[in-house]
Amino acid sequence: MSYQVLARKWRPKSFAEVVGQGHVVQALSNALEHGRLHHAYLLTGTRGVGKTTLARILAKSLNCETGVTATPCGECTACREIDAGRFVDLLELDAASNTGVDNMREILDNAQYAPTAGRYKVYLIDEVHMLSKPAFNSMLKTLEEPPAHVKFILATTDPQKVPITVLSRCLQFNLKHLPPVEIAGQLKNVLEREGIPFEAQALSLVARAAQGSMRDALSLLDQAIAYGAGKVEEAQARGMLGSIDQGYLFALLEALSRQDGPALLSTAEEMEERGLAFDAALQELGVLLHQVALAQTVPQALPDDLPERARLLELAQAFGAEDVQLYYQIALHGRRDLPLAPDEYAGFTMTLLRMLAFAPNEGEALPASAPRATPGPAAVSRPAPPRPAPAAESSPQAAEPPPPPYQAAARSAAPAGGETFDGNWPALVERLKIGGMAKMLAQHCEVKSFDSDCFDLCVPEEHRHLTESSFQAKLKASVDDLFGRPMRLNVSVGTITGMTPAAIQSEERRQRQADAVASIEQDPFVRELVENLDARIIESSIKPVQ
Repeated sequence: MSYQVLARKWRPKSFAEVVGQGHVVQALSNALEHGRLHHAYLLTGTRGVGKTTLARILAKSLNCETGVTATPCGECTACREIDAGRFVDLLELDAASNTGVDNMREILDNAQYAPTAGRYKVYLIDEVHMLSKPAFNSMLKTLEEPPAHVKFILATTDPQKVPITVLSRCLQFNLKHLPPVEIAGQLKNVLEREGIPFEAQALSLVARAAQGSMRDALSLLDQAIAYGAGKVEEAQARGMLGSIDQGYLFALLEALSRQDGPALLSTAEEMEERGLAFDAALQELGVLLHQVALAQTVPQALPDDLPERARLLELAQAFGAEDVQLYYQIALHGRRDLPLAPDEYAGFTMTLLRMLAFAPNEGEALPASAPRATPGPAAVSRPAPPRPAPAAESSPQAAEPPPPPYQAAARSAAPAGGETFDGNWPALVERLKIGGMAKMLAQHCEVKSFDSDCFDLCVPEEHRHLTESSFQAKLKASVDDLFGRPMRLNVSVGTITGMTPAAIQSEERRQRQADAVASIEQDPFVRELVENLDARIIESSIKPVQ
């Protein structure tokens, strides 16, 4: 027996099997169950979303020998012949090949005759927007006053090209793009029933490559099975689709979070050596940045079983929300400009360097100790100087909190390594050589007490997730390196009474912003524009000069 491709073998044969078009299925099912049948239906949507499939199921529902029903039996002669494509009263016309008025007149002349074998004579006209204007005109009379035994089902990918006179005579349904998660779920179902081994991440790649089309997804799945010699694995799927290994993309974003120019270019050079497509790389980078933005604002939107979930959450802490939006826009524009670049590698690296150039200043979204990249082969490794605590005179409302009761005694606490700790945890955090989530843990901690070899740290409830053991281990290792001896860190969740390093940075940003706004408002030229020309200051557009 000859092999049947998956797109044909697994084409839905009932409304219950249709994936992702519940709004259309429900409307058609209700109409069939209650006998509210229209004489003409228009199904619109992009390729492969189920227009022709729904039309054939509707034809079965109208002609099933059990009666007009939303659940055709699939066993009677009419159902089997419609599934096989040989039912005499289902006339399928490809309007792209039969655009002329003569073809349409021939069809419509036969519409007046009763069906031969079924209950209704169903005309399925695919890509109806391709008909010529005279052909549309010849349809109008029949569409307006069709014989009782005739049903028209029109399908198109471009409803804007269908004359309004035809649209007004049809009941229109718009079929939507299928989201990747629904496509991946259907692919999983198909492979399980076919008994073919697969990796879930490979199905996600295929589903995303299908761009909302189930038919394209099944065709790609057929290709992936052949490419993987009977298995669907992530590595083979990436090779077949030309997808970028996400390890490279995470490496790029992690280098960007550290402002590490050499690491950024080193990763780009490695991608060049592998012959990876930089257009696809920028597309995948945009997808990854979108996921990082989701992790920052709606973490529950990321599936719990997403393999990259932990790394995405870590990146979400390493970047500011505004910076992720900026990098996303730069990636989109970089992809658009790629054909104009001297070559793809130059266009790709220029996009990365643009992200580096527009990166936030120290103390904005990155940890203060993160190095800044400079334009040159030897990008920076010099840490920023420690930031002093905010002075009381900078703002009457932002007075410096009183020192904790243990701070005076702290000045004599000196571990054996020679380092002294005076109770100023924010200053100590500035000196730690650490990044990522462990850095975030340090920034959101407050020291409750300490002695020569032990720190009792407290984290607020809203940052409980930072207390994960791996983050604590990294923080401890950095503190050990600084003091030159093993130290003990006891991290608990509780109430913060003072100012954490993160709170100090936030207050400094707020004060700098307030000073910048006040400076603009007091500028004589700006005041003249406001007073004489009804100008308005948009505070969100004001950024402090560092």
